[in-house]
Amino acid sequence: MSPKPIREILRGPFAEWLGKDDWRPWSAFLCGLLGEPLTHYETAIYRRCTGRQKLPDKPFREAWVAVGRKGRKSATAAMLAVYAAVYGQWKRAAGETLRVMVIALSKDQARLVLDYAAAILESRPGLARLVMAKDAETIRLRNGVEIACFANSYRLVRGPTCVCAILDEVAVWWSDQLSANPDREILRALKPAMITQPGSLLIGLSSPYAKKGLLYEKYRDHFGRDDSKVLIWQGETATMNPQVDKEEIEAAYLDDPISAAAEFGAQFRDDLQTYIVPEAIEACVERGIYERSPVPGVTYFSFIDPAGGSGQDAMTLAICHNEGDIVVLDCLRERKPPFNPSDVAAEFIETLKSYRVNVVHGDRFAGEWCRQPFRDQDIFYKLADRAKSDLYRDALPIFNSRNVSLLDDRALIGQLCNLERSTGPTGRDKIDHPRGAHDDLCNAACGAICLATQKRRRFEQPVGLGLPLFVENGVIYNCDGSPWPPGLDSSATTEDK
Repeated sequence: MSPKPIREILRGPFAEWLGKDDWRPWSAFLCGLLGEPLTHYETAIYRRCTGRQKLPDKPFREAWVAVGRKGRKSATAAMLAVYAAVYGQWKRAAGETLRVMVIALSKDQARLVLDYAAAILESRPGLARLVMAKDAETIRLRNGVEIACFANSYRLVRGPTCVCAILDEVAVWWSDQLSANPDREILRALKPAMITQPGSLLIGLSSPYAKKGLLYEKYRDHFGRDDSKVLIWQGETATMNPQVDKEEIEAAYLDDPISAAAEFGAQFRDDLQTYIVPEAIEACVERGIYERSPVPGVTYFSFIDPAGGSGQDAMTLAICHNEGDIVVLDCLRERKPPFNPSDVAAEFIETLKSYRVNVVHGDRFAGEWCRQPFRDQDIFYKLADRAKSDLYRDALPIFNSRNVSLLDDRALIGQLCNLERSTGPTGRDKIDHPRGAHDDLCNAACGAICLATQKRRRFEQPVGLGLPLFVENGVIYNCDGSPWPPGLDSSATTEDK
């Protein structure tokens, strides 16, 4: 990459930015990565964190770093980005711009590394003079190299010539092939962009998570292998950042040892499992069917996952019906933020009315606000009696037995395939979306599917009343949720009535 040793850069141009903190663990990583001689201390750290006995004698072109939270991964990634951009000896055609690419789940997350890189360049006048232009997503240098932020899309990384690629928090990238941007596809798209630059460097950094995805696969295949051309580095937070508050880490281990082992101990989690294999979900999908129109005489079941409109969650609605032993998903609605909750509620109410639904189930989000708009339009909002984790658990055998016909909705399928099963502190299974992901669509869909499958309610039209009734758990209700007949205790069963 560069004829200038990284150790000289750390002691010279980067010294002011590094300050007086102890960066020796990361110096061991950087020198080992670039095939430079190691001190006695660095040799011990290198062998401990790589599982190798043989010391490196030449640079690596690919490295994967599993280090605990607050272990200074982003700061080290920024040093590598500036080192590659400023001191790298790259082949460049006239007018060509070479890129150091910082890739993360979002550009906002990638900017954390870019901000560190900007601070390094501003720390010395000689480095600052190299900056030709800077904006929120790019630092352009006078030597024709730029450091740029990218979201993790395989479409975005295909074009630019890349001399150094930094994959930030790669352990929580989508790994399922049904997702829009699976991590393997991003890697496949990225490598050709680097092939024309001898000495180009690919590095993935993250705190570990589940035993799946690129980081775990690379760790599984290359950690501790002296003959491997791929460097794997695994380090606890306290090892890589000696300045960290060790009492806080000890408290985290006491509170939740499994989570702390991943967050601070850099261990991949044994307690996280895939909710369902993608093949089982794909077998339930009816290709080319994106929505089904209401059918006269059919009873529909609905579930809503509300949201406030200003956060990260979408507001979703699912409607389905029974056809013999098969639950048919008819309609999905999703409105992503920002939105006005009242406007979305009005839209969903119109959809529910088109399917002749006068009772919708949902969670307890936002208390009375969420239920009032539906009540005003004669739709009873029934609070779900189960948490979403329970809904996912109950829906699993329905998917595995192919007793459901799903719509061809890629977002729904991706969310279902990315659900994870973990064991909580009490020993009870918990099913939820991965860190940084969403499950709004599959929450609504599984809620509606479970309602239909268990036949928890059916509508009746008693002679001479003119009011639609429904039965739930043996209790009869009017459409407004009041017990029927009037004045009878709602705890009374159908036999009492």
